[in-house]
Amino acid sequence: MPLEAVEARRLYRQVADQLRSLIDSGEYAVGSRLPTERELAEQLKISRPTVREALIALEVEGRVRIRVGSGIYVIEAADAAAAPAAAVIEGPFELLRAREFLESAIAEQAARVATKDDVARIDASLVAMENVEHPGEASMVHDRAFHVAIAGSLGNAVLVRVVGELFDQRLNPYFAQLAHYFESPGTWRTALDEHRAVRDAIAAHDPDSAREAMRKHLARSQERFAQNFGAETAAAASSAGRGRAERHQAKPATPKRAAKKQAKKQVKSSSARRR
Repeated sequence: MPLEAVEARRLYRQVADQLRSLIDSGEYAVGSRLPTERELAEQLKISRPTVREALIALEVEGRVRIRVGSGIYVIEAADAAAAPAAAVIEGPFELLRAREFLESAIAEQAARVATKDDVARIDASLVAMENVEHPGEASMVHDRAFHVAIAGSLGNAVLVRVVGELFDQRLNPYFAQLAHYFESPGTWRTALDEHRAVRDAIAAHDPDSAREAMRKHLARSQERFAQNFGAETAAAASSAGRGRAERHQAKPATPKRAAKKQAKKQVKSSSARRR
């Protein structure tokens, strides 16, 4: 059963459904390795982040296992009752793109209207972020407080609630699984520096810089989550190794090389007769 092209407007759930059907039909047997993210994106004619969201969904469902540096493997199906309801979970990249659009505009306006008290609340969240271990629940609490504090400077309860609710989607199992692969103390320090850039632009009442700093922060968050699992590098190396072996086996002996081999045989034969 060949893969079918998926329209770009479709979300990761349709991709996961199609891959799941291929697994159920035996196209990809238990223990086999799926094509790489790049290959799947090319076959399905969709973006790689959408493929990644689909693969993460299947891993959470217990249908595949992602092995960093090796590939994505089909595993024995887990208990279907334990899988989350895909229809009510948004994809991690969808959420980050939505936040990038919304919170950039909020940061821009915050730079226009933020008071000293608003900046003090933002500063308090940054201090808390500096003194917490990551990844962990506490770091997420303080990260959320930072983004909510910026929204709060606009004096709009609806925006505060929306920003908080969007951030809380990081707690969904798909986002948590993706973060498991890529979040570390190092990425936390990088994100903290990005947060400080947003804070400084707001405190300086520079709307353009505040908007751009927030946009960069959330765009780079997407980039961090989109890093290569390493499977493609391994697959390329394996393919190159096979190619070298095939070329070595298929390489015919040139007349010059054949003559040298024959001469060596004759020398050995002559030496043996003299002994």
